[in-house]
Amino acid sequence: MKNFTDRVAAITGAGSGMGRSLAIALAREGCHLSLADRNATSLAETAQLAQAAAPQVVGAPLRITTRALDVSDRAAMFDWAAETVAQHHRVNLVFNNAGVALSSTIEGMEYSDLEWIVGVNFWGVVHGTKAFLPHLKASGAGHIVNTSSLFGIFAQPGMSGYNATKFAVRGFTESLRQELDLMNCGVSATSVHPGGIQTGIAQSGRISKNMIGFMIESEQQGKDDFEKFFITTADEAARVILDGVRKNKRRVLIGRDAKAGDWLARILPSAYQVLVVMQTRRMARIAHKRALARDAAATSRRA
Repeated sequence: MKNFTDRVAAITGAGSGMGRSLAIALAREGCHLSLADRNATSLAETAQLAQAAAPQVVGAPLRITTRALDVSDRAAMFDWAAETVAQHHRVNLVFNNAGVALSSTIEGMEYSDLEWIVGVNFWGVVHGTKAFLPHLKASGAGHIVNTSSLFGIFAQPGMSGYNATKFAVRGFTESLRQELDLMNCGVSATSVHPGGIQTGIAQSGRISKNMIGFMIESEQQGKDDFEKFFITTADEAARVILDGVRKNKRRVLIGRDAKAGDWLARILPSAYQVLVVMQTRRMARIAHKRALARDAAATSRRA
C-alpha cells in the first residue's frame, strides 16, 4: 500500500501516544479513520486533532468515527469492526496498537494481573485481527499492523507478563504474514517493535509491590526511571510505522534502542541475559542509594 489517501484505517489505543500520532499522520494524508480507545474523552480529543490536520477538500470531508471499548472484549471488537464497515463502507488498514504494562516478579505475580495484560496486549491483537481480516480481504487492498515491542525480541527481569504478550504478538503476526503471503489475497501484515516511545504507558502501567526492594525503591521511582528510556517521540514512531507499511515490511524496529536490542539478541541470543542482569543490579543499587539519600534529607529537614 503505497499511499493512504481515501483509505479507511481502524486504530486501537487511539486516545493517546502512538495511536493518536498515527491517527493525525493518516488524517494529513486524507485517510478516513475509525478510532477506538477505552477513554472516551481522550478519544474525542484525538478525533478533533485529526480532523484539524486533514486536508481541506471541498465536498469530500474526512470521515472520522469513534468507539469507546476495551480491546480484550471480543464481542465489542467484532461489533466495532462491523460498525466501521457500516459507517465507512470498507476498511483497508488495522492498527492493533492498544497496550498496557505490568512489572512484577513471576513468583509474586497475581493471576488477575497476568490475565489483564494478556487480555489487552495479546487477545486485543487477536480480536482486532480476526474481526477485521474478512473486511480487509473484501476491500481488495489491506494491511494489518500489530504492535509488539523491543520486549518481544529482548527479555527483561520483572517484565515477564509484558514479555510474554509481546513475544506472542510477534509470533502471531509473523505466522499471519506467512499465511497471507500464501493466500495472495491482497492483505499483508507487519509486526512493529518500538523501543522506548514517549507515551503514558509507564505512568499508567501496574507495578506490583513485590518489585519494591527487589529492583526498585518505590513505585513512582520505578515508573520515572523506566520513562527515562523513552527516547523516541510518538510522532516519529508513527512516521516509521507508516513508512514500513508503504514498503510492506515484515518487521519494523523503532528507535536506536530497538535496533541495538535486536542486534544484541541476534549476536548473543543467550549471553545477552547475563548483561541484562548485570545492568539491572547496577540500576537497583543506584536507586537504593538515591532512596537512602532522599530519606536522610527528609530526616534532616524534620530535625
